[in-house]
Amino acid sequence: MAHAPEPDLAASDLGEERPKWDNKAQYFLSCIGFAVGLGNIWRFPYLCQTYGGGAFLIPYLIALVFEGIPIFHVELAIGQRLRKGSVGVWTAISPYLSGVGLGCVTLSLLISLYYNAIVAWVLWYLLNSFQHPLPWNSCPPDLNRTGFVEECQGSSAVSYFWYRQTLNIAADINDSGSIQWWLLLCLAASWAVVYMCIIRGIETTGKVIYFTALFPYLVLTIFVIRGLTLPGATQGLIYLFTPKMHILQNPQVWLDAATQIFFSLSLAFGGHIAFASYNSPRNDCQKDAVVIALVNSMTSLYASIAVFSVLGFKATNDHEHCLDRNILSLINEFDFPEQSISRDDYLAILMHLNATWPKRVAQLPLKVCRLEDFLDKSASGPGLAFIVFTEAVLHMPGAPAWAVLFFGMLFTLGLSTMFGSMEAVITPMLDVGVLPRWVPKEALTGLVCLACFLFATCFTLQSGNYWLEIFDNVAASLNLLILAFLEVVGVAYVYGMKRFCDDIAWMTGRRPSPYWRLTWRVVSPLLLLTIFVAYITLLSQKPLSYRAWNPKYELFPARQEKLYPGWVLTTCVLLSLLPLLWVPGVALAQLLTRRRMWRDRDARPDTNTS
Repeated sequence: MAHAPEPDLAASDLGEERPKWDNKAQYFLSCIGFAVGLGNIWRFPYLCQTYGGGAFLIPYLIALVFEGIPIFHVELAIGQRLRKGSVGVWTAISPYLSGVGLGCVTLSLLISLYYNAIVAWVLWYLLNSFQHPLPWNSCPPDLNRTGFVEECQGSSAVSYFWYRQTLNIAADINDSGSIQWWLLLCLAASWAVVYMCIIRGIETTGKVIYFTALFPYLVLTIFVIRGLTLPGATQGLIYLFTPKMHILQNPQVWLDAATQIFFSLSLAFGGHIAFASYNSPRNDCQKDAVVIALVNSMTSLYASIAVFSVLGFKATNDHEHCLDRNILSLINEFDFPEQSISRDDYLAILMHLNATWPKRVAQLPLKVCRLEDFLDKSASGPGLAFIVFTEAVLHMPGAPAWAVLFFGMLFTLGLSTMFGSMEAVITPMLDVGVLPRWVPKEALTGLVCLACFLFATCFTLQSGNYWLEIFDNVAASLNLLILAFLEVVGVAYVYGMKRFCDDIAWMTGRRPSPYWRLTWRVVSPLLLLTIFVAYITLLSQKPLSYRAWNPKYELFPARQEKLYPGWVLTTCVLLSLLPLLWVPGVALAQLLTRRRMWRDRDARPDTNTS
């Protein structure tokens, strides 16, 4: 098909001197690395398990087709055509929309602060994995060396290492506590690695991305192969993917599916716009959007197989230990010969004994041993990585090697996502000329990374985990929905659908199909509005709270639910509004500037009259 005529665009807007990727593979892997992150490993499997296994894939795929891919295509296309970062793109579309770009920069900055703190946690676990036995294998001895730490015995060695020896978490968010020096050093090291990898933009990122984007797939494959050979892996996968269709009647399922697509593809961060701006103008951005989005979703499914095959092994192991403890209690109470009761015969023998000697059986410390209950103990977020999966690794032969592989995979996943987040911050700064031209890019990058490190030290306090949860829940939710809505509406109705389709025809050689035009004009905006209303509705139904780690022995292993104090709620409101305030603020500033210019022009005497 013949290319459409080039749309009218100033030569300066095409960015003739802008750097370019060395090859298509660098760009493709950078987008994959940015999109595929920690959420693919520890949130998608949890959502599948929570919302009916295979049934969850139905709303997930619907959201992918009508929300994820269309908005993703918009970001790649507009970045590639205008060849600018997020601020430059929206300024070129309309000066009144410059606040959208600034909002994306602010949002990426906030997310980078806490995301790299998670990378620092991963680095701490990675460094501790080079030990045998692993430090979370057993409880440490008490001060008198006569027993074990009571707090650890009340929970578990894995939980104690996470909450006490890693976070040293406070019992209340009001108690900031002191900085944990080991986390501070890991945070400094994480930011140093990020700086070295992005020091010269895509020139350095493009080289490192070959490792950071591909290494996680190698480790995932190793875990899939090993996980499928573990006893109980089949039970884990059956539990994960068994469809429970009645759960689809719950509106929360559809909301979580839509938001998972949104966060998984890293939409509205500005990173994809920045990456696409370094492309050749004739690149097929439509094909890239579809392929990258599908690879991202398939990675989530692939990771789910690896995660739940291992968690199925852990659940089976815990179930067998539970049965063995009950069997030992029966043997001791009723003087059975050792090994006389097998796991297969346990239930029948227990029913017989309970019918014959019910009082004696009732006095025994027997626990309910159901495999489904142990499979239900999976967790989302850091709990999956630092508690559930970490405990599962302990049961695997050669545990330290598997721990090194697992946390090495998480570390590289986090780094590749950080590359995109920081590119979304630094590229617009370079476009608008934040610093004089004689200041090298390396200096600007260093200043940004240093400032982020200093602000992120709050996450190394004893209350740091609580603040990280606040940033994750507040800074990266409402902002993304509104910014993405403004993106798709801004392109469809301000930039103009005809002009945008002409741009795509010039870049790809074919005009967008009715599917693309319909989703950009109607479906995606309406879907985003629906998610926004549902999110606000659910948010208003219950007060904001957090789960605090209470060191009191009798409360273990549960965490105590607490309400946020007033000053924390005020901070939450500021975090949720900070990126969005740019949008009306810049639009108002532009309007006042235009009015002032019009008044000055009207007041100026007509020099052409005699």
